[in-house]
Amino acid sequence: MAHYLLTGAAGFIGAETGRQLVNAGHSVLGVDNLNDYYDVGLKAHRLDRLTPLDGFQFEKVDIEDVNSLRGIFKSNPFDAVINLAARAGVRYSMLHPEVYFTTNVMGTLNLLQLMREYEVKKYILASTSSLYAGLPMPFSETLPVNTPISPYAASKKAAEVMAYTYHKQFDIDVSVVRYFTVYGPAGRPDMSVLRFVQQIDQGVPITVFGDGSQSRDFTYVDDIASGTVAALKPVGYEIINLGGGKHPVELRRLIQLIEENLGKQANIEYQDFHAADMKTTQANITKAKNLLDWEPTVSVEEGVRQTIEWYQANLPWSSSIKLTT
Repeated sequence: MAHYLLTGAAGFIGAETGRQLVNAGHSVLGVDNLNDYYDVGLKAHRLDRLTPLDGFQFEKVDIEDVNSLRGIFKSNPFDAVINLAARAGVRYSMLHPEVYFTTNVMGTLNLLQLMREYEVKKYILASTSSLYAGLPMPFSETLPVNTPISPYAASKKAAEVMAYTYHKQFDIDVSVVRYFTVYGPAGRPDMSVLRFVQQIDQGVPITVFGDGSQSRDFTYVDDIASGTVAALKPVGYEIINLGGGKHPVELRRLIQLIEENLGKQANIEYQDFHAADMKTTQANITKAKNLLDWEPTVSVEEGVRQTIEWYQANLPWSSSIKLTT
């Protein structure tokens, strides 16, 4: 049994990662600042499923608060830190870039400094496929990601570089996992899947930027979490894509799957393509297969079905989750 610090534990990916770790027999101290970037009730819903589990503890802590973090490190001999706490969202970062750097960069620095001080030797950093904007597909970890097109992507690049520095100078073993468009039950309400499910179910028009031909390498949350857990193995310093790894799914196909599962028709309003969005994403997951023995198992058809089952099982509350633009 290992003891892990899991940041962003009330987040979409964090909650599922915590569940998998505890179910595997490990103990997890989860921290989260429970900020109101999106509906806090959704974060509470995830925690409600986590906190009854033996081996899981939760503390409301912000990774920007180095003094509170120091108290946690002082009291806990962690085997690894899994840093899934982040300000997420490409479009929101265009309006509020400062919060992305205080959390994603300074928060990362706080954790790495305390790992150095308390001799914690394994670090997982959640990063993003947004770094690959404008580069040839399928996106490989060897590509030079030096031209981020959003403050969100830029902040994640800075966090990756900082993690390398601490690996090189202080012998911290680092797995950087770059996630590709994660979806699933209790997903984020600023992303397309939950937004579209709720809006189509309620007969509210959905907004599509562009013509719907843009595509994503959608990856189910359980698969993403299992890849994150697999990345706890010693690797030195490695950047690893966690994505669907097959054919990207067009947005209009995603909408069709939601319509079929709900038995309802979408009312679509088209707007100009958003300048901060990528046209398409596709992960090369060869390294994840070879290094972590990982590949996704849940198809987008099955994943959308399970997401809608969760939504319907949690009505009427799920229909009132506040959507974030």
